[in-house]
Amino acid sequence: MRVVIVTGTDPGHVFPAAALARCLLTRGHKTTVLAAARWIPALTGDGIPAEPLPKGPPELPELAHDLGYRLHGRAGELAPAYATALQQLQPDLVVADVLAGAGALAAEMLGLPRAELVPHCLHLPSVALPPPGSGLATGRTVFGRGRDAVLRRLDGRSRQAGERQRAAVRRDLGLPAAAPDPAGRLVATLPGLEPDRPDWPARTDVVGPLLWDPARVQLAPPPGDGPLVLLVASTAHSGRTGVLAAALEGLAEIRLAAPQLTEYEGTLPPWAVAGPGRLAPLVAAADVVVSGAGHGMVSRTLAAGRPLVLVPGGGDQRDLARRVARLGAGVRVGRLTPDRLAKAVHQVLRSPVYTDAAGRLAATRAITDPVDACERAANWAG
Repeated sequence: MRVVIVTGTDPGHVFPAAALARCLLTRGHKTTVLAAARWIPALTGDGIPAEPLPKGPPELPELAHDLGYRLHGRAGELAPAYATALQQLQPDLVVADVLAGAGALAAEMLGLPRAELVPHCLHLPSVALPPPGSGLATGRTVFGRGRDAVLRRLDGRSRQAGERQRAAVRRDLGLPAAAPDPAGRLVATLPGLEPDRPDWPARTDVVGPLLWDPARVQLAPPPGDGPLVLLVASTAHSGRTGVLAAALEGLAEIRLAAPQLTEYEGTLPPWAVAGPGRLAPLVAAADVVVSGAGHGMVSRTLAAGRPLVLVPGGGDQRDLARRVARLGAGVRVGRLTPDRLAKAVHQVLRSPVYTDAAGRLAATRAITDPVDACERAANWAG
């Protein structure tokens, strides 16, 4: 089977796509990743065939802050160039990241089976849950259920406006106004992070965290045998900044390792290290992980049974941070200060209940194999 995976630019979307490609290649499927040009060396260096995303017409700067344009209008502008690239690769299946709308449109234009890769918890609305991104727990009382119903109605109005924008784009491409469901949907999260919903979509599988790491060097933790704090700042545009600076000020003398994609420029105390380094061995050695609450790092940490201190930025980071805190596997920091961060880290280090909860989430791994899900999608005749 030939598979093309279309992803975007942010690590939180590129890394799961790369991990899925590794799974497919291991099972003998010819796989190519279309990604932003800056990721091509890391992908090909890891043995993953990759090509730069096709270039379309220039983005309209006056619409750069219009969410509807970014999600739908820009995807429509890029779709013809993406279709040309897919024609050259001749895939049997196109797997498009949830934000790679141009890839999904191009596959539909060519009549190719397509699956959707969701590199986080499922964000589709549900008749039984608060709107995605609200950060709220499901209402259990009469008041809570009424609150959720009101919020779903308000959220529905925004979604309907987006649907109208998407329908216009689709008509301009010669496609039916209503978008069909994908032949498969791969949700790359831990089952324990997904709230129960009675309306789970058809052909949607939880495939577990898809983890990939472009780093090829080890970052040795600071010397000593005291607790190790692992700090991984958010790579998302909406992520919180200043977390490492707060940790260096507030966590005096506690061993700290802060892997990042680039070299650290600055002076560090002897109890701290920072710079490029593989995540897996550091997560395994950590007593607590400080994270920006991006899904990739949260799922990697919980899959290893390690507890979290969460410093969320905007978007779905707030939602996920609150969800992890409700599940007891971490502590959320609202307003970031060195003292607040240090207090949260010490709270997790002192109590085993957070590690116990993280271990329970790690055990929720009765999942669908991602390659099996792709094979079913390629063979589904809707």
